[in-house]
Amino acid sequence: MPTAMPSPLPSLSAARRAHIATVIEVADRGLTAPAAAAHDAIIRASWQRCVHDHRLDPTRMQEAVILPQARLREHQDQMDDFLQIARHGLEQLYRQVAGLGYVVLLTDARGVTVDFLGDLQIEGRLRRAGLYLGADWSEAQAGTCGVGTCISTGQALTVHLDDHFDATHIPLTCTSAPVFGPGGRLEAVLDISQLSSAEPKSSQHLALQLVRDAAARIEDAAFLQRHRRDWILRLGDAPAFLDLRADYLLALDAAGRITGHNRRAQQLFAPPGTAATAASTLIGQPLQALLELSPAELPRHLAGQGGEAGAVRCTGRPDLLFLRVSAPPAAPLSRRPAETPRSAALPAPLAAISGGDPALDRLVERAARLVDSPVSLLITGETGSGKEFLAKALHRSSARRDGPFVAVNCAAIPETLIESELFGHLPGSFSGAGPKGKRGLIQEADGGTLFLDEIGDMPRALQARLLRVLAEREVLPIGATRPQPVRLRVIAATHCPLETLVREGRFRDDLYYRINGAHFALPPLRERRDLDVLIGRLLADDGAGTVLADEARAALRAHDWPGNLRELRNVVDYARSVCLGGVIRLADLPERLQGRWADRRSAPPAALPQPTTGAVEDDAARQLRERLTAARWNVSAVAREMGVARMTLYRRMRRFGIVSPLDAAELPAELPVESPVTR
Repeated sequence: MPTAMPSPLPSLSAARRAHIATVIEVADRGLTAPAAAAHDAIIRASWQRCVHDHRLDPTRMQEAVILPQARLREHQDQMDDFLQIARHGLEQLYRQVAGLGYVVLLTDARGVTVDFLGDLQIEGRLRRAGLYLGADWSEAQAGTCGVGTCISTGQALTVHLDDHFDATHIPLTCTSAPVFGPGGRLEAVLDISQLSSAEPKSSQHLALQLVRDAAARIEDAAFLQRHRRDWILRLGDAPAFLDLRADYLLALDAAGRITGHNRRAQQLFAPPGTAATAASTLIGQPLQALLELSPAELPRHLAGQGGEAGAVRCTGRPDLLFLRVSAPPAAPLSRRPAETPRSAALPAPLAAISGGDPALDRLVERAARLVDSPVSLLITGETGSGKEFLAKALHRSSARRDGPFVAVNCAAIPETLIESELFGHLPGSFSGAGPKGKRGLIQEADGGTLFLDEIGDMPRALQARLLRVLAEREVLPIGATRPQPVRLRVIAATHCPLETLVREGRFRDDLYYRINGAHFALPPLRERRDLDVLIGRLLADDGAGTVLADEARAALRAHDWPGNLRELRNVVDYARSVCLGGVIRLADLPERLQGRWADRRSAPPAALPQPTTGAVEDDAARQLRERLTAARWNVSAVAREMGVARMTLYRRMRRFGIVSPLDAAELPAELPVESPVTR
């Protein structure tokens, strides 16, 4: 556990106990809880998400999670160009706040700190508190915090002292602002934090404004860099500031269609009610859809021509803006609007993979840039998470789309046959070989894509032969003396940790580096935010208009989905087949989902024996202690094994007088009466 930081609270241990009890009370009773009024609505909503959506335990006391250097580098590599632009903005902000005891953090859209500026004389304390490079501040990992809650809401905010969900973090004050990319997607989060603060939350108002302003500067710099070859429209309410700092930025391609915009432009032109975290609805629209201005008129407003900024009215509304235009080098603007969207739009097969999950959206965008790259791809993820679906989408999005897509499950082919299946053989080349010979699956994939599923199960003896195929782009069938050239893209997939297999000598390191040209880690379904969209797509497959009742939807949302997408499809297909009147109700779901949902909602508290101690523990107490000991006091794991919620298990431990040696001093003195939230 991190060393306690200086705090204005009179007793940190007592404050932690009181804080845990407050979080549990608000999670149980919502706005009716007496303690709710002491915290902003955005904080209370985050606490609710932490308990209901992220399944976090309010009684936990978790140290900061710092990623190892290799994983941190993966996060940094994915946004390398953006980091170079953002660094100057971080340095400017740090010069403004360093004397006040702040550190400056920049995280990616998943909450991992990819850049950091702070006082290295207290580096150890900063690292223990998580105010350091590589720290994971996602809400699902760290609970309510500046970065994680900013990602969840898309809003700039301050999470001050006991606003935090995890009691470990209550000495901290964290102020964060989102940084959006030119397409309206969340790119990063800018944060300034202090190890401790004796001031009220209102003392952070200036910090919030500084972070917002710095985030906007970084957004604009990234926008101008990315669209340096496009037409740039600077728009604002006052003409005098357009050249220095425009309020709204738009980028146009040569056909007069929107290719990018800053966040303030999206807020101005997007339809009313658009969520703060929603992707752009403006990309691809013609200029006239936003402004009463034709592309042919833009040269009249070019900056540097000596004229004053022109005035333009927003389409369909009375707003009047002032305009300056910058032209790309040697790129005349077409006078006719284009009839098709920009060619760089996300390919439809890849776009269909995500229903709006931020992490998956970023993965798909990165994958789209590699569809025609020669590098081999590695897809990892739990069983059923969609590895083959992504591989097929990559194939259908590439120039190889007309070629074959050959899928090989390396775990399903017997080891005695896998060599001939993959590489083929000549007639009579081995005992049992057919008289006509056989083309191998590698040759069948010539001109297309070879998908090697569960490659971690490939026998080591064949790994060297596969390495030759990847390196030389040629295959040698069994019995042949001359290799045959093949033109193919290799995509490998596995649910196993290949790095572990390499360390154990079960997988060749040279093959691992060869197939891992680019790595895509698919999130499990339980971590995705687009479950409702996926369910809607599955229901729409049959065109029958089947709908999902609210209670059935709640049961699906609460399920852990160990089988991921494969399990989801099976559940929806089953429910659609047995439902009546085109409405799927709770009773139409498989019995295992009904039972777990019923247990979660309405099962009465288990009868608990009176506390016992020492040698007189009864059988139930002894069995529970043995379970906890075997699980190394992982309460969450034991709760799942027993089919009860963590809070129920904590109450049972208290009734038995069982206290974990890991957190004996941190459990709240009293737990509230059990409710549907904590069951």
